[in-house]
Amino acid sequence: MPFLHAIVLGIVQGLTEFLPISSSGHLRIVPAFLGWEDPGAAFTAVTQLGTVSAVLLYFRRDLIGIVRAAFAGLRDPAARTTQEFKLAVLITIGTIPLGVLGFLFRHQIEEGARSLTLIGTTLIVLGLLLLVAERVSTRRRELDSLTTRDGVIIGFAQALALVPGVSRSGSTITAGLLLNFDRAAAARYSFLLSVPAVVISGLFELRDIGEAGGASFGATALATLLAFITGYASIAFLLRFLVNHSTAIFVAYRVVLGAVVLVLVSTGTIA
Repeated sequence: MPFLHAIVLGIVQGLTEFLPISSSGHLRIVPAFLGWEDPGAAFTAVTQLGTVSAVLLYFRRDLIGIVRAAFAGLRDPAARTTQEFKLAVLITIGTIPLGVLGFLFRHQIEEGARSLTLIGTTLIVLGLLLLVAERVSTRRRELDSLTTRDGVIIGFAQALALVPGVSRSGSTITAGLLLNFDRAAAARYSFLLSVPAVVISGLFELRDIGEAGGASFGATALATLLAFITGYASIAFLLRFLVNHSTAIFVAYRVVLGAVVLVLVSTGTIA
């Protein structure tokens, strides 16, 4: 992979990982539009280590509190009543569906699930689901009202993001809205929930980086660094944006982009 491609794709990864528009879908669409080779599932997963590093930095106080509460709760039953311990448990529960399904369907994800037709379709479908969630949600719940049932539902929603075009943040924010959380709370939990899933998948895919036909270690490292920088900015933007704005702009973007992809694929303009 040329370093120019790594620069562009690293920036794309960082900008789209936390917006509900699908980073994995964009890492497939952008090269197709520019006539570049598909960077592959391994490149996508490893560059996500850059964006999860942005989550670790941005939410460092929250995450330190959650980890401390988890260890305290293992030693002392009285410590299990805190909000931080509850979040530790729910993040663990919410990660299980993605881990199990990701392992069972890993070959399909790396190969067939990268179809541009599928990506175009999922961009539209999830966009419309997000629109429905915006319309029906009361948006009255805060993060401290999160229950085990909520954690399981949002965890399965996150597992849908194994299909490129769905979007990890898009599916989890949609589920959060359908459970009547406010937008900022849904986004905040989405980001916290992403940490173990992205770290595990990124480390698992490291073994394939540098293989023949794939991105080199140098190109991947550069893309990962740029994903970290732009990802941090993306988190800060989205959390501020959702305080006073709906997700309508992301819905419109998903539907338009999905339609463009499907038209270009059907006409043979991109393959």
